[in-house]
Amino acid sequence: MINKIAASAVEALADVKDGSTVLISGFGTAGIPHELLQGLIEQGAKDLTVVCNNAGNAEYGVAALLKTGRVRKVVCSFPRQADSHVFDGLYHSGKIELELVPQGNLAERIRAAGAGLGAFFSPTGYGTKLAEGKETREINGRNYVLEYPIYADLALVKAEAGDRWGNLVYRKAARNFGPVMAASAKFTVASVYEIKELGELDPESIVTPGIHVKKIVKLPRMATPAGGFKRGA
Repeated sequence: MINKIAASAVEALADVKDGSTVLISGFGTAGIPHELLQGLIEQGAKDLTVVCNNAGNAEYGVAALLKTGRVRKVVCSFPRQADSHVFDGLYHSGKIELELVPQGNLAERIRAAGAGLGAFFSPTGYGTKLAEGKETREINGRNYVLEYPIYADLALVKAEAGDRWGNLVYRKAARNFGPVMAASAKFTVASVYEIKELGELDPESIVTPGIHVKKIVKLPRMATPAGGFKRGA
């Protein structure tokens, strides 16, 4: 019987290896898998490359992981925010690397890995420092930059509900990077607020089919992170 439900985040992440590339869902503070990040911190893997929308807020979520000193590199679109002091301190002291990627390119590079694409041309970044050292090409009178897929060992995503086969549905803006990340990593772990019986999820509402998900962790609905806000999104 297929049953992908894990008892805890630590159990679901027990086999994460040092040096892994980790996709982390979230846009701003919506859809961040806080409990899974805490599980990864407790699991202890180091020398990680983290791929996400931003480099963390305050000292929770992605920032909490960075603060452990076990992240070697961050690949993201928005590394600096008003409360991104953890990343700022690490970066300016030379303790972490940064690869800055425009958001559309980031999403497409992740999606390309899951779709099996070798590379793609994007107009975003052409003529800027982001294109330095990359192949460029003129196509139909417009200039493009060659971008490569981001291959990942692990994806941590936050969904609203799932079933024991791993099928997932999301809640509004909390969906963001979740579907493309779930489909693009070798091993995807999803946190959910509800576990539904097989057949309860409307097939038309399932965004991530279970074939892309290895483990599911059920969370209490009103859990509150160190940052002090309730996570309903």
